[in-house]
Amino acid sequence: MPEDMITSKNLSFSYTKDSAIHFPDLTIQQGEHCLLLGQSGSGKTTLLHLLGGLLRNYSGSMQVQQQELSELSESILDRFRGKNIGFIFQKNHLISALTVEKNLLLAPYLAGEPVNGERIISLLQRLGIESKRTSSVTKISQGQAQRVAIARAVLNKPSIILADEPTSALDDKSCEQVINLLMEVASEHKASLIIATHDQRLKDKIKKQVLL
Repeated sequence: MPEDMITSKNLSFSYTKDSAIHFPDLTIQQGEHCLLLGQSGSGKTTLLHLLGGLLRNYSGSMQVQQQELSELSESILDRFRGKNIGFIFQKNHLISALTVEKNLLLAPYLAGEPVNGERIISLLQRLGIESKRTSSVTKISQGQAQRVAIARAVLNKPSIILADEPTSALDDKSCEQVINLLMEVASEHKASLIIATHDQRLKDKIKKQVLL
């Protein structure tokens, strides 16, 4: 029986004193794939940031691998996140002074994990951008940069992959390539995959869907 990887109960978050976003209770098991759906402003990105411990002062309970995130110190949470959670943000947050490969090398370095050059090449090949390995990230397209960010997120074989609109900048062929890779990598490592999206192309790909 798979264990619960993520559970939330009575979860809410306030950006201001006058308003709060309330979220449905959530249970996501190890290896399960889930879409977070909803209009802009419904809280999809906020929920992903709560799941990843990027937002702290929430009400209710938010547990990841049986850890209540609000109880972890910043330093412990940083280490926990680096080893267990792969993020794909709406903005790719690549370092413009570095090449594609060196941006990827930062992921294991910052998490204290060994570098696996063969895995970097394999991921870039699967995403169709191996030829850009030594290119500056300022010299590649927006869609290619998004695929670099996806490779970075899954490089350390995280147990949880959180993706915020990972296919919004991609054409149909690249969208298919990226969503298939995310699902394949998650399945290979029994990782939970949570995707926040309004991309209608993904609805037929993942059965579990949570509407915010």
